[in-house]
Amino acid sequence: MENDLLSRLSRPCAAFAEGRMLAAGPLVEVALAVESADAADGHILTFDDATGEIVDLDLRGGKAAIIARLAASPAASGKPQSGTAEPETGEEGARGRGRPRLGVVAREVTLLPRHWDWLATQPGGASATLRRLVDNARRESGTDDRTRAAREAAYRFLSNVAGNLPGYEEALRALFAGDAARFEAQMAGWPKDVRAYARRLAGGGA
Repeated sequence: MENDLLSRLSRPCAAFAEGRMLAAGPLVEVALAVESADAADGHILTFDDATGEIVDLDLRGGKAAIIARLAASPAASGKPQSGTAEPETGEEGARGRGRPRLGVVAREVTLLPRHWDWLATQPGGASATLRRLVDNARRESGTDDRTRAAREAAYRFLSNVAGNLPGYEEALRALFAGDAARFEAQMAGWPKDVRAYARRLAGGGA
């Protein structure tokens, strides 16, 4: 519970006002900075560093109320999934007939008959085999997945702050092509904070 609370409050974020970074750091600090911002700062948007998505802040009621709401809100990632636990079979199901493995969630899987036939021959049963296959695929595609996620985070941010800036569409093409030099060149005339944050979100993705 305490770890979940710290995760919610310390989520890295950044707040932007008219192309200028107003604050960056843990969500709770950024939210309080936004609450204290001067009206002259204009429209402020707060972004999640991990996803590039806008963080919806409820700034009513003062600092104590803001912190309380942030502490009570679900974390951006790792939300618990609802579902029915799937009974284990085979070597991973030695805990007892019908006893669900902690954290396992039942979902429908549609396969062709030949796939089910092959799964039926694997040690541990179909569920254990599918989990192994997914874990192996995740390990093998880890770098590609991180690169894709980084580019998508940068895209989400830029689509909200840079849509009217010169070279926007070309910058996105360069981002998804992995052309870092062209990405930088297209952003050359943009506000420096926008460039720096987009570069940071893209990470190795551009």
